[in-house]
Amino acid sequence: MRNIKSLKLAVERQIANPPGEVSIIELVDLFVEYAYSSRASDIHIEPGDDNVIVRLRIDGILQDIFTLPKELQSEVISRIKVLSGLKTDIHHVPQDGRFKAKIGDVEEIDVRVSIAPTYSGENAVMRILAETSQKFKLEDIGFDKKQYRMIIRAIHKPYGMILANGPTGSGKTTTLYTIIKELSTRAVSIITIEDPIEYSIEGITQIPVNVQAGLNFANGLRSILRQDPNIIMVGEIRDTETASIAVNAALTGHLMLSTLHTNDAATTFPRLLDMGVPPFLVASTVNIVIAQRLMRKVCQSCRQQKFLSIADIEHLGPLAEVYIEKKVYTVGAGCDDCDGLGYRGRVGIFEVLSVNEEIRSLIANRSSASQIKQAAVKNGMHTMTQGAFEKAIQGETTIEEVLRMIYE
Repeated sequence: MRNIKSLKLAVERQIANPPGEVSIIELVDLFVEYAYSSRASDIHIEPGDDNVIVRLRIDGILQDIFTLPKELQSEVISRIKVLSGLKTDIHHVPQDGRFKAKIGDVEEIDVRVSIAPTYSGENAVMRILAETSQKFKLEDIGFDKKQYRMIIRAIHKPYGMILANGPTGSGKTTTLYTIIKELSTRAVSIITIEDPIEYSIEGITQIPVNVQAGLNFANGLRSILRQDPNIIMVGEIRDTETASIAVNAALTGHLMLSTLHTNDAATTFPRLLDMGVPPFLVASTVNIVIAQRLMRKVCQSCRQQKFLSIADIEHLGPLAEVYIEKKVYTVGAGCDDCDGLGYRGRVGIFEVLSVNEEIRSLIANRSSASQIKQAAVKNGMHTMTQGAFEKAIQGETTIEEVLRMIYE
């Protein structure tokens, strides 16, 4: 596999050619290989009035990388459509697909594609689904020892719900896949319904949502229950119907794994109640909630110590009183390995809320998320803010990255 500098030069040489002499096939292949080598999760090809910007999402942050002549837009989009098996003569409706890309002589990766019409023509977003994301073990994801023990206890119960929460791109699916691999043996049947299937896992049955064929999460989940599963994963609980079926499945002897879009662990319970699930069912079925975010890690090649100034401490505000005991933190100076950013890779921060009798009582009485959070913290739950500052104290990330996470 070529290095990033040689790939960048190859792309720039193609772009510098007159439009009629550009190899579109090679250019699209180079975009994918460059993104993979840069550890990017997504490639955005965004048309403007006069040109096309190629942006990469690296460690969760979008960066402008290349600018293409406007004349190449339709050809690049058509090539991506051909690779993905999409219709090249349709330009006014969104299309989704996927293809496999060869990286070097050995590596093969999945690329998920979304095409959408915009004011300036069609754009494309390609998500890189690299096999490396499947190699995590539960103990390696980033849980502290107490959180890890809580999760192991919860996932080895014969029934109930395990929920992973957070915004898009926070690593929820990776967490659930890792739990599934921990549980997967020949003695149990594991079935998932996903939109879409991100990674193929050997030994389990994975069903993709197909809205056009009438297969959504709710009726797919009904079908799964007739397939004699022990463990079920639903990609996301989006609506009342799915929530109701999932909760009842968890109540009738199945271990149910799913995700929700909530800001923290405690908000999960009011969210389920808002979906119309009775409080006593929520209290009876949810075993554990894992809320998470991903923060950028300090580059190991250029990390150095930094003393907090008075201005830094003032910027931290009330957080300083709790976390300012250690005034030396780690930053990245910027180097070739991290492309001058000072960050390379990401680390998970987690909030793990185990449902005990006190929490169940609060849920049954429709208590607010803040009351549930207070009870969980009193019982020893570490908040994500605490986890983030601990990562900074340990030198894994920076104070600036912690503040970005908190304010976002």
